[in-house]
Amino acid sequence: MMVTLGIAGMFSGLAIVGIFLVTQPVIERNRAAALEAAIYRVLEGAKTRVAFVIRDGKLARFESPDGSLPKEEAVYAGYDKAGKLVGFAVPAEGPGFQDTIKLLYGYNVEKHRVVGMEVLESRETPGLGDKIIKDAKFVSNFRDLAVKPKIVAVKGGRSRENEVDAISGATISSKAVVRILNESNQRWLERLDESKVAAAAGNGSSHDAATSDGATRGEID
Repeated sequence: MMVTLGIAGMFSGLAIVGIFLVTQPVIERNRAAALEAAIYRVLEGAKTRVAFVIRDGKLARFESPDGSLPKEEAVYAGYDKAGKLVGFAVPAEGPGFQDTIKLLYGYNVEKHRVVGMEVLESRETPGLGDKIIKDAKFVSNFRDLAVKPKIVAVKGGRSRENEVDAISGATISSKAVVRILNESNQRWLERLDESKVAAAAGNGSSHDAATSDGATRGEID
């Protein structure tokens, strides 16, 4: 019986590992595709994007021969058809009520405002915490949201430009989203100056950064 159980366990383990190895690339491709699409949703008007990563403490343009997204921490500069910087799509994550919340938000560097937010992954409580994805009123808080001095979660309706109206019954999840944004802003916003991005791209203008070879940027019609 012990031998039988051992053999069964071995084959079960091999099956699990095999399934993981087969499905993992597919999962990663699907995540990359979801992120790519979300970039253009949180940056309305963006038609191309350029990825930037942190190298030696500074912003650096990400170069990829096949146009793939970076696996390391990155932000994405979005440009309109004329090559003008629309803003940045910034991935961020942090603990929620149940598990890690992963999101992407758009940031307008000229106005110093969040201009869009989309939750990419969340395991918050169905019917309550998952309203951070499904509640249109909550999501609308992030279409024109001031980031200074910092974003604040409130209840009963927002009265200031830096306030987010938390969801009744899902206050913890709502505050988690706000906390994630504030922590990400502390890390990224000082780096997301347009002149610094142009310098990191290795040229003197954002337009050049947006319209260079397709191997280092994404593009939509």
